[in-house]
Amino acid sequence: MANLLSQQIEMLSREKHIEPEIVVAAIEDAMVVAARKYYKTEEDLRAKFNQETGQVDVYSVHMVVEEVTDPKKEVSLAEAKKKDPAAEVGTEILATKPTDVLGRIAAQTAKQVILQKVREAERDTIFNEYHNRVGELITVIVKRAEGPDLIVDMGRTEARLPKREQSKLETYNIGERLRVVIKAVDRAAKGPQVVISRADASLVQRLFEMEVPEIYDGTVQIRFAAREAGERTKVAVMSRDKDVDPVGACVGMKGMRVQSIIRELRGEKIDIIPFNEETVAFAQKALSPAKVTWVQITDPENHKLEVIVEDSQLSLAIGKKGQNVRLASKLIGWDIDIKSEEEKRREIEEQMTALTAPTTPLTALAGVGPKTIEKIEAAGITNVEKLAGMTPEQLMEIPGIGEKMVDKIYQAVNRFYEGGGEGAVAPAETVESSEAAELAEPAAESSASTKVEAAAPESSESAEAVTPESGEIAAETAEGAPAEKIAEEAEPAKAKGDADQAEKANS
Repeated sequence: MANLLSQQIEMLSREKHIEPEIVVAAIEDAMVVAARKYYKTEEDLRAKFNQETGQVDVYSVHMVVEEVTDPKKEVSLAEAKKKDPAAEVGTEILATKPTDVLGRIAAQTAKQVILQKVREAERDTIFNEYHNRVGELITVIVKRAEGPDLIVDMGRTEARLPKREQSKLETYNIGERLRVVIKAVDRAAKGPQVVISRADASLVQRLFEMEVPEIYDGTVQIRFAAREAGERTKVAVMSRDKDVDPVGACVGMKGMRVQSIIRELRGEKIDIIPFNEETVAFAQKALSPAKVTWVQITDPENHKLEVIVEDSQLSLAIGKKGQNVRLASKLIGWDIDIKSEEEKRREIEEQMTALTAPTTPLTALAGVGPKTIEKIEAAGITNVEKLAGMTPEQLMEIPGIGEKMVDKIYQAVNRFYEGGGEGAVAPAETVESSEAAELAEPAAESSASTKVEAAAPESSESAEAVTPESGEIAAETAEGAPAEKIAEEAEPAKAKGDADQAEKANS
């Protein structure tokens, strides 16, 4: 029996690649759980595996104290002396619990505990072994499929190849050998903990290290790599030896080295680019095979570039569905905005036209008061053309401009353009109402001006009231007549009044 149990422990430890002590500790914990469930006690229990007899003994543990407060866990010194004459305060007294009375349920419980403990120990062992090997190239065998994912055999354990880490061009068969890289190790995963990848850019780097001795010994370095699995990969390389061409070393004689990697990736295209510390020169090379005319850094803080290419090279520079420029952007770490020469020329012409085109001041808008114009100009809008291009929401963001004022501004702009770009004369009533809204004139002043206007047409004496000092009042009429017409009618009335007064003085 002793030899049988020891052999089983040794066999299990070799199979799961865990230490025998871990298996023994799991068995002892399982016996404690089973005994506690059978005896239904709150005593402190302890189990110990006997290497000589091959048995697992269970003990109840009591602490020797002078005064007992918890009989289930403590024992007095006098009682302890009866069992062990050498007992002292602070020592432990062990009492053996029979294990041959444990039934089937307790045995099943012990089995579950052992399996759980061994599984946890195995997971810890796998994590400790593989978490430092992330990015390493390994060879696996496809074992089975679980939905869209594949389960592969790594030799000691299983690994998972998720759908997102599979190449678009590849199909996999059971028993097939694959070269993959370790992407991550998930300690909390329910299934296989190791996640592998066939789509990661590091796979291409590891394959180059295997095929190119200069990369393996460090003479040539892969600085950056950007990949869209199954389509295209861009690799930036540099040489630490000026006599070694990094691109030529990676390509090999007649392309033998790079062709071997392409076959492993099942036809995926690979662009090998010389690395350059200067961003502009690096961007030109990264967009190959397209020929770049000009590169300009537009926003250094946000890493933005503008690239100009010939019209015939635009589609090649962008690539299929934007693939070439997308990979180049990943490779250099900058956002790239590609434009053709024709598109850039039109853009410059539009900018020049905008700079040289004549503008119309806001004062040309009839029906918009000076206070409103001041508010608009304070917001940076200085001409009618710029005002016409604004939305109502943008206008309402200007302090002091409300919804009604926005409508009046749009009406004034429409009248301006309907009149052929010349300031249309707005009715005095419209101007008056807008000015009143801006200046918020007192009601008393408004009523006084209305009385003077109503008295003006009744007699010549009232006509005398229309003087240059009261020209503003004369401009306000209930019928909304233009101010110029009122002024013209006011001059004859004033002259006639002066003549009547002269006649009365002579008589």
